[in-house]
Amino acid sequence: MAKSKTFVCSACGASSNKWSGRCEGCGEWNTISEAVPLSSGPASKSLGARRGSAVPLTDLSVEEAPPPRAASGLGELDRVLGGGLVPASAVLVGGDPGIGKSTLLLQAAAAFARKGLKTIYVSGEEASAQVRMRARRLDLADAPVRLAAETNLRNILTMLEEERPQLVIIDSIQTMWADNVESAPGSVSQVRATAHELTTFAKRHGVSVIMVGHVTKDGQIAGPRVVEHMVDTVLYFEGERGHQFRILRAVKNRFGPADEIGVFEMTGAGLAEVTNPSALFLSERGEPSAGSVVFAGIEGTRPVLVEFQALVAPSSLSQPRRTVVGWDGGRLAMILAVLESRCGIPFTGLDVYLNVAGGMKIGEPAADLAVAAALLSAREDAPLPAETVVFGEISLSGALRPAPQTENRLKEAQKLGFTAAIAPAGGKIGSGGGLSLTRPADLTGFVGDIFGAG
Repeated sequence: MAKSKTFVCSACGASSNKWSGRCEGCGEWNTISEAVPLSSGPASKSLGARRGSAVPLTDLSVEEAPPPRAASGLGELDRVLGGGLVPASAVLVGGDPGIGKSTLLLQAAAAFARKGLKTIYVSGEEASAQVRMRARRLDLADAPVRLAAETNLRNILTMLEEERPQLVIIDSIQTMWADNVESAPGSVSQVRATAHELTTFAKRHGVSVIMVGHVTKDGQIAGPRVVEHMVDTVLYFEGERGHQFRILRAVKNRFGPADEIGVFEMTGAGLAEVTNPSALFLSERGEPSAGSVVFAGIEGTRPVLVEFQALVAPSSLSQPRRTVVGWDGGRLAMILAVLESRCGIPFTGLDVYLNVAGGMKIGEPAADLAVAAALLSAREDAPLPAETVVFGEISLSGALRPAPQTENRLKEAQKLGFTAAIAPAGGKIGSGGGLSLTRPADLTGFVGDIFGAG
């Protein structure tokens, strides 16, 4: 029986079992070629004609020392990396254009170099003079960082083999091109090939490699998702251009906790660490106002307090607006439906706007109760009691579920001067952190106790 062949598009990565001049996935012409499997080729006519090297095996009981880490001295970056940079690791950093990825990594390169790591910064987007100009602006010109401006991967790997650095920063992976791949830089095939070569180089030579990746309009790192599987750590640099806050979030980390965050503030002298993000996110919060609620959240291992802001106004449209910034729009629709179905509080004919202050993005379900409180406060024009934090998950039945790490949330609230908390019944609270606790059993009870309705 003849072996089936696989053909892959070099532009989008789509595969098929036959060749064609035009890719059905992306519509590009002359981008499809045959993918040759590893076991095939002129030297292997059958499965056993070409033997590989024996693979050593070990037991699960073998104890090995944890890999040593190199700390940069930037506490927020080291936190997200899981305590520092692991040798021979590959890290992918993604973020929107202009968010500050190059600034962050140039500061990181200088910090690691000053700690004694031999560091090389390879720029494929800027000339060396432009990178040096940014370094002078950030007061990093005296850092012992070696600089290169190159996009040819073969030349870069040759240089790295000769220099033997301990840390390499590639800015960015979309500008790199391998001369053995017949496609343009930034294409799926080029990104996959260059990322594979750099990751393999990191593992073989014990060099840590940090790669910058651009993101698509959907917020995902551009290129094939296989790149995120290749690397050890994937970090996203988030933030709104209109805000000075930047969030470095770990979405994958083989050497530390995922969903850990580091908070930075964009200043004229570069990115400054924010050691107490809760205080910074709430720094501009004035007197209690309708629609404003403080949520005690957990990001990775760190408790963070942020402000939810809601606005409810009569709508002149046949279909009222539902606008969300920093939270999931689908979950907002669910909260509105539960409030109407279980508590009899309709939002028909009302525009609803919801915002997370400071450019923060919240994804945990424990924010449900804070969102419901903000919506009800805005609708009834009734501010919540001063110095009160709210958290808890709402189910479709209207029941309230306790949030994990309740005690840590309460301790963070007390540290920032809050005196009261509203949280679902259940969940470990310890001593309660010295706060006055209101613990409703369900959403109806919460509406009745806090807003006198339901």
